Amino acid sequence: MSPSSSPSSPSAPSSSRDAVVAALRAAGCVFAEDEAELILSTARTPGERAAMVARRAAGHPLELVVGWAEFRGLRITVEPGVFVPRRRTEFLVEQALAHAPHASVVVDLCCGSGAVGAALAAALGRVELHAADIDPVAVRCARANVAAHGGRAHQGDLFEALPGRLRGRVEILAANVPYVPTDEVPLLPAEARDHEPRTALDGGGDGLDVLRRVAAEAPAWLAPGGILLVETSERQAPAAVEAFTRAGLTACPAEDEERHAHVVTGTRVR
Repeated sequence: MSPSSSPSSPSAPSSSRDAVVAALRAAGCVFAEDEAELILSTARTPGERAAMVARRAAGHPLELVVGWAEFRGLRITVEPGVFVPRRRTEFLVEQALAHAPHASVVVDLCCGSGAVGAALAAALGRVELHAADIDPVAVRCARANVAAHGGRAHQGDLFEALPGRLRGRVEILAANVPYVPTDEVPLLPAEARDHEPRTALDGGGDGLDVLRRVAAEAPAWLAPGGILLVETSERQAPAAVEAFTRAGLTACPAEDEERHAHVVTGTRVR
């Protein structure tokens, strides 16, 4: 969530605002004023406000404190135990729309909160949308976020979660797989390391274990000309391209330097 993009909050007593700002600043929050506005505009009672401030001061991610994250202009519901959508992942959505602007069947695999699927459906209009994750907490959260777009959420291990009738029909398969190498998970910022599920972060020895599984199975689910998109790091992109190519997909890497985002798109040849 970008504090600068928060909605305007109702007027709150200056003493309350000052107290919240002071508490957040003392806890080391760099954007204490903006975060205070978000908390004040979200909390329904003084008690709820105090609880939010205490959780944020204890290091909980702001999005999990207020219960939502902004993603491509949408307010995405998030809850404790769910991966918080990153602004850099908006680049994956943009790449999907650029490659398949008229897609009608969309799958958000490793969906977490379902932010990617919801954003794609919001941009594409009337689509058949499915989201899937192995984590039941994530599926519950995604179900709430994709419902507004007529989407359905499924629980299971990657493609096992999807209805079989989707085989050979998927035009956009967005898979924001975990890609942090196991040894680097302890080096992540505390907000991610301590408050987000490890299954949404840990991608195995080189970070690409789940990506390789998705790439290997994707061609059977993609429609002719359909695309698979994954997010990676800069150093992993060449290996991701190799995995896509090995699976028979035509791979195309892309980068957004401003958001430090790297996406590999693989197309099933018609």
